[in-house]
Amino acid sequence: MASDFWSRRRVCVSGGAGFLGSYVVSQLQQAGCKHIFVPRSHEFDLRKMAAVERLYAESRPDIVLHLAASVGGIGANRENPGRFFYDNLIMGVQLMDEARKRGVEKFVALGTVCSYPRLTPIPFKEENLWNGYPEETNAPYGLAKKMLLVQSQAYRQQYGFNSIFLLPVNLYGPRDNFDVNTSHVIPALIRKCVNAVENGDSQVVLWGTGQATREFLYADDCARAILLAAEHYNSQDAVNVGAGFEISIRDLSRLIAGLTGFRGEFVWDSTKPGGQPRRRLDTTRATEAFGFVAGIPFEEGLRRTIEWYRETFKYESSENLDYHAVI
Repeated sequence: MASDFWSRRRVCVSGGAGFLGSYVVSQLQQAGCKHIFVPRSHEFDLRKMAAVERLYAESRPDIVLHLAASVGGIGANRENPGRFFYDNLIMGVQLMDEARKRGVEKFVALGTVCSYPRLTPIPFKEENLWNGYPEETNAPYGLAKKMLLVQSQAYRQQYGFNSIFLLPVNLYGPRDNFDVNTSHVIPALIRKCVNAVENGDSQVVLWGTGQATREFLYADDCARAILLAAEHYNSQDAVNVGAGFEISIRDLSRLIAGLTGFRGEFVWDSTKPGGQPRRRLDTTRATEAFGFVAGIPFEEGLRRTIEWYRETFKYESSENLDYHAVI
């Protein structure tokens, strides 16, 4: 028998109009949720308490899925450490506190793999989260997000508030951010390779050495994990959400080159940072606690993302596309 969990609840999805949020909203609709409130930033500036109070007054949620974030690649993090720290901290702190005051049934806070210490042993286990300082290039963002775990645990201890904290790995998929200044590594590589093919370019310049490794999770899989956790997980412990594999940026670039038809050369600018040396999550807890296992094979997810990009964006000049956002 299908669960009627979502059909009986009002849900507020901060960041619901964004990349991951669009998948979450779609899955909520498929699950029969009839009351989904998506606050748009031009109407609800979640950094301001008055807007947060108005959000709760209008949406009256049973469950809050907090996905909203100020985020970007290495370049954006280096240029905006103060803004990324403040925006992410204040949004989460105010949203969770007001949810607690208003008796919200459950609050799901989304953290980031950037919260892990720079040299965390592979695979990253949740108990390693406090064993060092994050990678410096995105530490303010990672630490701001990690404070939501502290708040979540403190509120559960003092108030009995049911808040959970998820740690998703790098996401990708159709509808990702392909902006040249703020995109992450997969959309940045896709854009560069597709445009190089269109322009007949023989070289593409990338940041770092290509030796760093990353793990990637298809956004629709992550949305499924969030809904599973919201329905079935009720513990103070952080939970990794990922696919359980890693690939070097160099191998990733070759894979995307093959899928896009780019036959030229990658030039690695080792004077630029490459971010955290390695990333791969231990996803055991997510599987055991709420039955999540990633479903979309990586190469298939890349094909879908490349196809979406080609269909959505018409020809773009390759000028100024030497930006490589790896985090």
